[in-house]
Amino acid sequence: MKRICVFCGSSPGANPAFMKAAEELGTLLAVRKIGLIYGGSGFGLMGAISRAAIQAGGEVIGVIPRAMVEKGVESHGLTDVRMVSDMHERKSLMASLADGFIALPGGYGTLEEIFEVITWAQLGYHNKPCGFLNIAGYYDHLFEFLQHGSQQGFIDAAHLEMVLWDETPSLLLDRFLLYRPPEVDKLASAAKKTAGYNHQNGIHSH
Repeated sequence: MKRICVFCGSSPGANPAFMKAAEELGTLLAVRKIGLIYGGSGFGLMGAISRAAIQAGGEVIGVIPRAMVEKGVESHGLTDVRMVSDMHERKSLMASLADGFIALPGGYGTLEEIFEVITWAQLGYHNKPCGFLNIAGYYDHLFEFLQHGSQQGFIDAAHLEMVLWDETPSLLLDRFLLYRPPEVDKLASAAKKTAGYNHQNGIHSH
């Protein structure tokens, strides 16, 4: 595993444990010789993880839209900065550069980014591990919701288990190294469930 993409908040959050975890993960990636791919900002958790990785001698690649650079949010001192035209290009490039994806605490952007790559994995577009660093229980309610979604028939059990999570950076990275993608075809599973529903309810497709 050469590089991991980390999605996280551009704010420090309300709990000091969030910034501490970002710094710990950045340092650990550098120590393990794993490059960091991230959104290029110098603010919040994004700035904390990039500075920690740089200070520990790690490779840090920032991928940032031109509009954000013009607003002055770009971090300095990175190994490499890839300036892109928009958010879609940003996510596509980050995904192509990374061998895995981790979400630290964050808001709408963090959730949108991690769930997009999880969806791609579910559809078989890539076989890279995706996980959450659940600091101070930040993602507890999210995991409860995902389990609820599985119980309600929208997420296969194998796809639920596909999402890795842990409370410490080192244990999460260890799980990444052991990751094996599920052998469940999302579309085939959906077709089978729909056929079963139609049969039970006397619905005939034409």
